[in-house]
Amino acid sequence: MDQLSNMAVRDIETVIHPYTNLAAHREQGPFIIEEGKGIYVYDEKGKPYIEGLAGLWCTSLGYGNEELVETAANQMRRLSYTHIFGGKSNDMAIELAEKLKEIVPCEASKMLFCSSGSEANDMQVKLTWYYNNAKGRPEKKKIISRIKGYHGVTVASGSLTGLPPVHADWDLPISNILHTSMPHHYRMGEEGETEAEFSDRMAADLEEMIQREGPETIAAFIAEPVMGAGGVIIPPEGYFQKIQAVLDQYDVRFIADEVICGFGRTGNWFGTETFDIKPTSVSMAKAITSAYYPLGAISIEEDLYQAMLEQSKKIGTFGHGYTYTAHPVASAVALKTIEIYERDGVVAHAQKMSPIFVERFNKLKDHPLVGEVRAVGLIGACEMVADKATKRPFNPAHMVGVNGVKFCQNRGLINRMLGDALALCPPLIITEEEIHEMFDRMELALDDTEEWVRKEGLREA
Repeated sequence: MDQLSNMAVRDIETVIHPYTNLAAHREQGPFIIEEGKGIYVYDEKGKPYIEGLAGLWCTSLGYGNEELVETAANQMRRLSYTHIFGGKSNDMAIELAEKLKEIVPCEASKMLFCSSGSEANDMQVKLTWYYNNAKGRPEKKKIISRIKGYHGVTVASGSLTGLPPVHADWDLPISNILHTSMPHHYRMGEEGETEAEFSDRMAADLEEMIQREGPETIAAFIAEPVMGAGGVIIPPEGYFQKIQAVLDQYDVRFIADEVICGFGRTGNWFGTETFDIKPTSVSMAKAITSAYYPLGAISIEEDLYQAMLEQSKKIGTFGHGYTYTAHPVASAVALKTIEIYERDGVVAHAQKMSPIFVERFNKLKDHPLVGEVRAVGLIGACEMVADKATKRPFNPAHMVGVNGVKFCQNRGLINRMLGDALALCPPLIITEEEIHEMFDRMELALDDTEEWVRKEGLREA
């Protein structure tokens, strides 16, 4: 192992890293990024890397966008901070709320702001409970998420998340949170079952859960249009339409988690538009500011707002909010980000680049390591398997995904492993030439991974 740099040692002794094996980190040290420009970032030695995951699915306008930098600086000079407790407000928050009401893919009466996607989905849980208390339905509190869904890591949003490491030894999930089937046809489909038939079964699973728990107890269902951290799982044919029919039948609020898919990622402004979903409310974060400033938001439908009004009259206040709710700098950056999306046709550009991106992903199907590819818009993943014919996965102890990401990094590409799937989600500003360069590096890394798998004999059952 190379000797750790002074900065790396300082990191080990001071910083806790999310989603990291903390014991292994003490030996291996951090990968330190010091600069970024466009779709590239640079490590402490100056080596460039294509940022193939746009940070954490978020830096949609790439790095070093001077308009966003200047917007933040100017707003800090003009009004660096003010809160909105007790009826106070600021012009940037008002303008942003107006803009979001125009573009969100659902009926929205108001917007409620926070600082992250986790907080946004935490608020969805709180407000779902609050709403049903206001409606005199104290038993209607259960919220259905999905296995492998990802909705955050607060106590409530972490409970919605359907991934074992987010629950293990955290005493999660809390009560009133349920998880229905994961709609991954490649892994969960039965032999000979078409995607449409699989979607029927997923809807039947949901309805069976509602019936088993009691329809009068089910308050909401939450879903990402494309499941991100769960593996970039794209919904099978007819899935959301069949799920939506069940929810409508039982008066269940549909929360669309647009934290990853929102603001152009799937080739439309919102993933709900790509998959013809009709949500009650949406959660937003990440690309709302191109990740240049922390901001999250949820839409509030009129019926919910009226319930909030009644509760405020009864209790004397709306007892929720954060120090940074509707932060003026965050709001200004979000407004400028959305302006750039509209002015520069960024969403249209993503739609134009999508066929090139998807075609390069589809070419990976022929690679001896790859069992499935799944891609839409500018988000995708390829799943590595030990046996393509039987779909047999690698032994998790072999950490093929972990090493695949390392081989990508060695080739100058940053991406993310989700189990044994390698995900890509580049900045939306990526060009055709850069897409090809990104996939060229990915293919070389897959070859490196295949050679390592063969040498180590990891295909053995």
